[in-house]
Amino acid sequence: MRDGAVHVRVADRHLTHPDNRRGGRLMNVQSIADEYEKLLPEITPENRPYWDGLAAHELRLQCCDECGEYRFPDSEVCPRCLSGSFTWSAVSGKGRLWSWLRMHQRYLSVFDGVRPYLVAYIKLDEGPPVISTLVDPPDELVFDMPVRAVFQPGFSDRTILKFAVESPEPAA
Repeated sequence: MRDGAVHVRVADRHLTHPDNRRGGRLMNVQSIADEYEKLLPEITPENRPYWDGLAAHELRLQCCDECGEYRFPDSEVCPRCLSGSFTWSAVSGKGRLWSWLRMHQRYLSVFDGVRPYLVAYIKLDEGPPVISTLVDPPDELVFDMPVRAVFQPGFSDRTILKFAVESPEPAA
């Protein structure tokens, strides 16, 4: 498997690989789904617009009605001006790779079959940072690479936010 993105959807071909054995038993899709489900935040009335946006393939963030500051994750008040008035707004989904690391250590068993995996710190063009992963990253990552949001189906009928490196535009 190519070193890179965390793939939470596991193909059947990965389930029979010797590296995916735990305690002498083959992992099955349902056990992976159950473990992954525990990692996802609960959908509440407060964060539902975010999850509904991902399902519609758009990134929605809270935007303060007073100062215009975008924020992620959602919160009751603006961290900049402390206003409690906000609107959920679709944003570009574009940003820059600010930092990254490859996780080799086993911290969560649900990711056993995809180690090492990449954790990416993305600075969105609208301002707030997002921690996610990169889909099919290039071999060489560099600070400030342009990225864009991609929306991948996950377990529990949820769409998961990930990012892909933007291809450089051809020179004219």
